[in-house]
Amino acid sequence: MKQQPDILCIGSVLWDIIGRAPVHMRAGSDVPGRITRLPGGVAMNIAMTLARFGLTPGLLSAVGRDPEGDELVAAAERMGLICAHLYRSEDLPTDRYMAVEGGNGLIAAIADAHSLEAVGDKILRPLADGRLGSAEAPWAGPIALDGNLTEALLSEIAGSPLFAAADLRVAPASPGKAERLLPLMDHPRATLYVNLEEAGLLCQSSFDDAGAAAEGLLARGAARVLVTDGGKAAADGARHGPDAGVILAAPRSVMVTRVTGAGDTFMAAHLVAETRGADRATALAAALEAAARYVSGDIAT
Repeated sequence: MKQQPDILCIGSVLWDIIGRAPVHMRAGSDVPGRITRLPGGVAMNIAMTLARFGLTPGLLSAVGRDPEGDELVAAAERMGLICAHLYRSEDLPTDRYMAVEGGNGLIAAIADAHSLEAVGDKILRPLADGRLGSAEAPWAGPIALDGNLTEALLSEIAGSPLFAAADLRVAPASPGKAERLLPLMDHPRATLYVNLEEAGLLCQSSFDDAGAAAEGLLARGAARVLVTDGGKAAADGARHGPDAGVILAAPRSVMVTRVTGAGDTFMAAHLVAETRGADRATALAAALEAAARYVSGDIAT
């Protein structure tokens, strides 16, 4: 197995416990369905998609030295992910995420990422001690960063020399954690991947569509943004360069069978396309197609 990663995925690596039912649900519904457990977390979801596209991702996160953690690491390594740089905690449990999805989308979810939050900057040690980089010779490749990290740690990353040469790709873990990304809003090397609701939270405003949201984020200082809006048109906004401005593309219509992980799939597919030299329009189309295939169930978990 390749030892040097092509890209680093920093953030939540945990078990997803997902209950899905084909019928529309509301608060208090009790219906038949399926319950699955699979590797998840934003960083893990992005890494799994990158691996499917042929890249070798390295994970920087916290995983417990409990049986669940050992099983999770083994599953990740079978998929070709580099786990050698994970922080393995002796006294903290492996994190978990639980969601309920109905025919009308996500009903409710709870993310228990307390172990990741508790270890703080310990997960970044490989970027400082020479294994993956140092302050004098920082990691110069792409990094996928997720908002499950604490706001304090994200603020530290925004000004850290360890990230000064990286191509930062940043996503909130959920709308409830979107405002944690504020320290990275005006980072010159950061690309933000958000949905319409998250864009509104970051701008303390509301937007009618992804194009308006992208314009709003650029006006607030963002260098590059990707904004999705479910089955409606998505936007790519850039503040600098010869093709600065906002472009739009609409996803194809599909039957939605799942939603958890769709945004992570979009981000990973977009990153892969740009890594391979695609222009902005081509990369946006590729990301929308990958997300459509994912939510329709055409891409296996």
